[in-house]
Amino acid sequence: MTTKNSRVWFITGASKGLGYAYAKAALEAGDRVVAVARTLSHLDPLKEKYQDSLLPMMLDVRNRESVFDVVRAAVDHFGRLDILVNNAGTMTLGMVEELSENDARDLMETNFFGALWVSQAVMPYLREQRSGHIIQITSIGALVSGPMSGLYSASKFALEGLSEALAKEAASFGIKLTMVEPGGYWTDMYTAMRISPSKEAYGSLKEEMAQQNSEGSVDSDPQLAAKALMKLVDSEDPPLRLILGSMVFDAAIHTYEERLATWKQWEQISRAAEKGIPAPEGYGETGE
Repeated sequence: MTTKNSRVWFITGASKGLGYAYAKAALEAGDRVVAVARTLSHLDPLKEKYQDSLLPMMLDVRNRESVFDVVRAAVDHFGRLDILVNNAGTMTLGMVEELSENDARDLMETNFFGALWVSQAVMPYLREQRSGHIIQITSIGALVSGPMSGLYSASKFALEGLSEALAKEAASFGIKLTMVEPGGYWTDMYTAMRISPSKEAYGSLKEEMAQQNSEGSVDSDPQLAAKALMKLVDSEDPPLRLILGSMVFDAAIHTYEERLATWKQWEQISRAAEKGIPAPEGYGETGE
């Protein structure tokens, strides 16, 4: 693939884990990559091999002004952008009652607002060229939540709600959007994550969860996720959502089957709660 027709990627959280695997796969395919992260030293091996095709840039996605500056500089460098991968993220585990305000705000600033700022910064360039593919890396946590993962899931639920709207807004400009929902991969997210201070009342539940995880937790090589992502961006008709992993695929199907069954069970009450009536007298009038 020549430089003239190679695609330009903008990947956040690209210095390690899934982001690094995505960047490496794109470069191996002959594409060009803007790899952004808060620390860049882990990208040195890729920079040595792909000097002209890789542009490492330091960025904290929580800083909206910096996000716009870096996106502008990336476009100035390569002349265009084709694929955005909003991958930067962090994890904090804790029962909802245990979460501190600082933990809650910090996680949302990265996982939700960071992805929002990058999406906003990239959209004008994709609109102008009337093409592009936005890939939001969410999680199985965007489909089903559980004890200890409420805050993380909240950030991913929020990102999916935002992205579903953005997909419809962007489609009229020829821009595609896919929410990628990965399961477990061997990255440093688990070792770098925060755990909120524990309350004694939840001790037995946490012990039970730890036992379950020790019996059935199996994570995968990030390269498998990268291979799936390359197939996704090569597709002429990419899906709105793509699940990565058999275990999470089965969990998602099971969750939605349960939801459908519950909705059907309560259908009569749901439908009875709606009956259109004329606007009440004085509705919408402002008081003195």
